[in-house]
Amino acid sequence: MLRRTTTIAEIDTPARLAELLDHHDYLADEGVATAAYLALKMGRPLFLEGEAGVGKTELAKTLAAILDAPLIRLQCHEGLDAAQAMYDWDFPRQLLHLKAAEAAGVADVAALEAEIYDRRFLIARPLLRALETQPAVLLVDEIDRADDEFEAFLLEVLSDFTISVPEIGTIRAETPPVVVLTSNRTREVHDALKRRCLYHWLEHPGFDREVAILRRRLPGCAERLAADVARTAGRMRTAGLLKPPGIAETLDWTEALLTLGAAELDPALAAATLGAVLKHREDQETVRALGLLTPDGGHG
Repeated sequence: MLRRTTTIAEIDTPARLAELLDHHDYLADEGVATAAYLALKMGRPLFLEGEAGVGKTELAKTLAAILDAPLIRLQCHEGLDAAQAMYDWDFPRQLLHLKAAEAAGVADVAALEAEIYDRRFLIARPLLRALETQPAVLLVDEIDRADDEFEAFLLEVLSDFTISVPEIGTIRAETPPVVVLTSNRTREVHDALKRRCLYHWLEHPGFDREVAILRRRLPGCAERLAADVARTAGRMRTAGLLKPPGIAETLDWTEALLTLGAAELDPALAAATLGAVLKHREDQETVRALGLLTPDGGHG
């Protein structure tokens, strides 16, 4: 039986990594397994791009499980700055320290100033936590949602796995974390950051792989239901929807159907549970208009 955790040194081939991913219920194709393997062995960040719901974030979580390492997640958003991502000073504690020193009659101003800028008053945000935690998997999720300026901060950290704190000095990772960056490609990420990383585009899974994923993640799902859901989701992805369903949505949809006791996907039940897989009214209307919920998928 495979062990639940392992070390990077013990992962000797992409096939071995695929085996470990499979053991943790992540069914990776050869491309994903090879890209992740090279990132682990070369110590390079892995930049995963693709539509939402194709398994980018889940891959980082699974790597953390395999390596028995904490997953440190930085969720990117517009306006994200260095203080939120790297570190910040704990001003309330610093002020309390000053007041306590004043009450105790401490007169050495220089020594007191040095004390309040000690590491114990530094709040580690995700990037600093990842550098100070061994081992660790750092997930920089949806980097395309952050502003361009943030990429410069991130590139500096990923270039040599250090963070410079003016009052303290340079903090360097003893063992660099495994780094996974994800992007839904809502905007182009700068080439400078991409060049620092290994890159892989994640596609939606093919029919057979999606059926296997549904049955692995939802053991109560019959082959017929998994095939019906995967086939219908595949049609939806070619229908020009605003938000085509990813594997995360097909898992939600299948779980909803199972909750209702479905053994197969009939049009009435598909329509009733459409909100589990499509989250835009326009997409639901398009799917109904095209007849994609009928047994023949609107063809015939």
